[in-house]
Amino acid sequence: MNSLPDPLVAPPGRTLLVGFGKLGQSLAPRLLADGGEVIALRRSDDALPEGVDGIRADLASPLQAGLPAVDAMVVTLPPPGGVDGYRTALAHLADALPHAPARTVFVSSTGVFDGAASAHPITERDEPAPVGERARGLRDGERAAIELFGAVIVRPAGIYGPGRGFLLRQVKQHAVVNHRRRTNRIHEDDLVRALDLLLRMPEPPPLVHAVDAASAPLGEVVGYIARTLGIDAPPDDASAGPTGFVHDGSLLRSLLGRLQYPTYAEGYSAMIAASARHESPPE
Repeated sequence: MNSLPDPLVAPPGRTLLVGFGKLGQSLAPRLLADGGEVIALRRSDDALPEGVDGIRADLASPLQAGLPAVDAMVVTLPPPGGVDGYRTALAHLADALPHAPARTVFVSSTGVFDGAASAHPITERDEPAPVGERARGLRDGERAAIELFGAVIVRPAGIYGPGRGFLLRQVKQHAVVNHRRRTNRIHEDDLVRALDLLLRMPEPPPLVHAVDAASAPLGEVVGYIARTLGIDAPPDDASAGPTGFVHDGSLLRSLLGRLQYPTYAEGYSAMIAASARHESPPE
């Protein structure tokens, strides 16, 4: 496994972004800025950023026309319905491509780990034993992506950042939360940096857990947010027991170096400050 490549390493010549949500929209400019081509495969006909070509398709069914050859692919599909939803979508994708790209990155989730809570830090060496349908579907999607495309698997924890303010809204609304639930997260900017890197690395690791350096009980996180906002912390759900996992993000940090948002404190502070600037009336 190689360390962080020279920043002048070019991106793949042509990258297919399968799903074009917030991650794809943030990743595309990085690839374009360094001379790469970007194609977005999505179900809608919404306008695309300048420089991004679009193909409309729904991978729930076989594609009516073949896809162009691409050098790399990033799959960021929302979880399809059913345990085999990902496998079906990826099989349709493989059938439509003239050949498998040289590099595929499949964005899964730390949600492949479910079941009983554990304080044991989970690393890339730990094998998931999914219980629920969503977790089993994610794990089957990972396996299908490896079988069909030799994919690098990325498992983000809870993604947050601009436009992803669910927890901020909960705190402002004083919603009841389980203070003892172990939580992990990754700022969108750091996740996009990781995806960009994994496309360019000559020898990427086969699996990366995209989590920051501060797994923490939810009560600690909402308490910090509330103090920063200057409001009372949301109440605890006393009926809920401890749940969740601790995920170790050491591998991600060894690849990226220091994260832009190493803990929830830096990330949520930046979001709150940006919101305050936006809401402040002009002088």
